[in-house]
Amino acid sequence: MGRFANTWRLTKNSWSLLKQDRELLWLPVLSMLTILVIAAAAAVVGFVTGSFDASGGAESVEGSAVVLGLVFAFVATATVVYFEGALVAGAHERMTGGDPTVRSAMGKAASRLPSLLGWALITLTVGLVLRFLRERLGWLGQMLTFLAEAAWGVATYLVVPAIIIDDYRSFASVKHSMSLVRRTWGENLIAQAGFGILGFVIALPIILVAVLIATLVPGIGLYIGIAVGVIGVLAVSVVVSALSLYFKTALYEYAVDGVAHGGFDIDEMEASFRSK
Repeated sequence: MGRFANTWRLTKNSWSLLKQDRELLWLPVLSMLTILVIAAAAAVVGFVTGSFDASGGAESVEGSAVVLGLVFAFVATATVVYFEGALVAGAHERMTGGDPTVRSAMGKAASRLPSLLGWALITLTVGLVLRFLRERLGWLGQMLTFLAEAAWGVATYLVVPAIIIDDYRSFASVKHSMSLVRRTWGENLIAQAGFGILGFVIALPIILVAVLIATLVPGIGLYIGIAVGVIGVLAVSVVVSALSLYFKTALYEYAVDGVAHGGFDIDEMEASFRSK
């Protein structure tokens, strides 16, 4: 309960900043919409080029489908990274006394685009390698890759703020993030799990309401329930992801110069992590 209560305080601090710039919530929404457009474009290209048509031969079809899948995966990953960078840029502008807008945040992220694309390529490559190992090594691979994914997530937690705020290049930002996490808080990061749990707790009542509507309202109730559930969960996801990125930005600033920006308390920041 103590950890959850602390996460709740941190979330309220993040929200007190984010509510000053609620228009920045459009950034994760734009990220989702862009990925939907990219997926639709990939589907059209796949059908037009015959990548989804097995009549052309198994090997050629498989090869073209793999290439298309890799291109889509990279563009989708780069989209997520870019909009995360934009939200970090907006958070940093607010925390340092500015008045961010969607345009200014996206502009700052665009100025760091080569490094953000490099980070997208790194994180996609690592993900593909871990997935390959998980599929080839059975239950042992699943256990090892789970641990590796957790360690990678902790080690690279501050990569995007390092790129946006201090203009680190992609590989250098990974090294810098590892150094900050190891030197300041050790390897047991609580904040990631805390925001995940918070999102689940907030989304659960929405899901229950959606299920009740679908069950109790005859006929159209099923469609209304599905709509309520999908829209509600997406809204929660947008807000919680924005809050976590605001918190991550404040953590980076604190890790670099020891100052808690934006109304965060240093004791709360340190309590979000366990020392080694």
